[in-house]
Amino acid sequence: MADTNQSVVAVKPTLAKGTPSASFRLRNGSLNAVRLRRVFDLFDRNGDGEITVDELAQALDALGLDADRASLAATVGAYVPEGAAGLRFGDFDALHRALGDAFFGALADQDDGADGGKGADDEEEMREAFKVFDVDGDGFISAAELQEVLKKLGLPEASSMANVKEMICNVDRDRDGRVDFGEFKCMMQGITVWGA
Repeated sequence: MADTNQSVVAVKPTLAKGTPSASFRLRNGSLNAVRLRRVFDLFDRNGDGEITVDELAQALDALGLDADRASLAATVGAYVPEGAAGLRFGDFDALHRALGDAFFGALADQDDGADGGKGADDEEEMREAFKVFDVDGDGFISAAELQEVLKKLGLPEASSMANVKEMICNVDRDRDGRVDFGEFKCMMQGITVWGA
């Protein structure tokens, strides 16, 4: 089993985009766990419960974050348990926390206690997430934009525009055929975290 108290290897992955977004470090613990699990499942291309360095590199490449493979292997390798082919979810979580600490400093309090300004942070985090989907920056997520992002992530839903339009319709309260930030925010706040 991997030691979750280990420090990050001195070599950090080199990302083409420069400084990572502060949204890398999510402040809501239970929501972070759900999002991180989704990311893990997306990166685990063959569904074997482990993310290999190759799978991680392919996912980062697809997102335009051309990571240096040697640096990535050195960083990830420290979290792969002996005898395993790649990161299991617990290892991936430990790596995510360590990278967050390395890039942004340790968070004093990660629990869901008093707000302490967290509401503004959550709002900004949601705006950053919205911008990922609002490719043209017009303040709306169209079916074409959603399909483009789903394709980049390698999700099968991207293959059918009818499926993508249905996804839009499920959150499009004003029925204009696109998702504005308010609709996106309601959708994100409506995600229920079971067992958290």
